Amino acid sequence: MKKEIPKHYDHSLYEEMIYRRWMEADAFAAIPDDRENTYVIMMPLPNVTGALHMGHAMDNVMQDLLIRWHRMIGDNTLWMPGTDHAGIATQAVVEKRLFELEGKTRHDIGREALVEKIWAWKDEYQQRIIKQLQSMGSSSDWERARFTMDAVCTRAVREAFFRFFRQGLIYHGDRLVNWDAQLQTAVSDDEIVYEKIQGHFWHMRYPVIDPKPGEPQHVVVATTRPETMLGDTAVACHPDPAGELDRLSCLLSERIKSAPKKEKLQLEETLQEVEERKKKPIAPSPQAQRNDRAGKEDLSPAGRARDPPHSG
Repeated sequence: MKKEIPKHYDHSLYEEMIYRRWMEADAFAAIPDDRENTYVIMMPLPNVTGALHMGHAMDNVMQDLLIRWHRMIGDNTLWMPGTDHAGIATQAVVEKRLFELEGKTRHDIGREALVEKIWAWKDEYQQRIIKQLQSMGSSSDWERARFTMDAVCTRAVREAFFRFFRQGLIYHGDRLVNWDAQLQTAVSDDEIVYEKIQGHFWHMRYPVIDPKPGEPQHVVVATTRPETMLGDTAVACHPDPAGELDRLSCLLSERIKSAPKKEKLQLEETLQEVEERKKKPIAPSPQAQRNDRAGKEDLSPAGRARDPPHSG
C-alpha cells in the first residue's frame, strides 16, 4: 500500500531531529585555529524576566543568517550566547508573583528566601529561553553560554571595575537617582515607565511684607509641584512683564510667517493667548521677592521680604 504524502509540511517531525544531529556533531563549536579571517557576534543577551517574544525572534534570525554565511565562506565563526540577569526587573517580576500567589512581600519572607526564589525563576526561564532559541535553529556555540551573574562574569566585572577605579576612570559621587518607592531601591532610567497624566496647578500666594505704594499685596506663583515650596528661598519677578509680552508677540508673529502648515495653527493659538494676556492689567512688581528668614543674600537691591506661601 502506497504511503500518502501529507498535504501540509509539519516542521515538528524534522526540525528537532536535525538540530539534535547538529548538536551531537558540535557543528556550531568555535575552535581557535590558524585561519586568518574570524567573525564573532555577541548575542544581545535576553533577560530572564520571561520568555522570548517576536522581537527576539526577528533579531536572532538576522544574526543566524550572518553567522551561517560566514561559516560557509570559511571564516572561523563564533556566535556567543547567554542570558542576562536583568537585576531589578527580575526582582520586580518575582516580587509581583510572590504577592499574587502568596499575598506576601519580600519583607515577609526575608532576604535569603527572596534570593532563593529569584534564582529559581532564573533557572526556569533561562532553560525556557535557551529551548526557544534552539527551536528556532539558532547556531550558537552553546558550550560557551554564559549567564551575567555566573562565577566567570562576576569575577570579570569586579576585575574591570577595580582596574577602572585604579586608573581614575570611575569614582563615587552624589547623583540624582530614580527611587522606587515600592521596591525601596534605585532603578536605572531604562527601567522606568513614563506615563502622561492630567496635572493640576497649585497657586502659591506669597504675601509681600511692607509693599511700597502701587505694589501688589501678594505674589502668586503657579506650580504643578507644591512640595518644592518647602525649599523656596526667593521668588524672582520679571522687571518688565509688559515688555516681555510685546517681545513674545513679535517673535511669534515672525515665526508664523515661515512656519509649516502643521505648526502654524498651534503658533497662532499661542499668539492669541499672549494677546489676550496683554489686555489684562499688570500690577507693578519689585524686581525680586525674598524671604528674609531664608538667608542674608538679596537677589537684587530692589528686593522685598515676603512670608511663606499659603496654598490654594
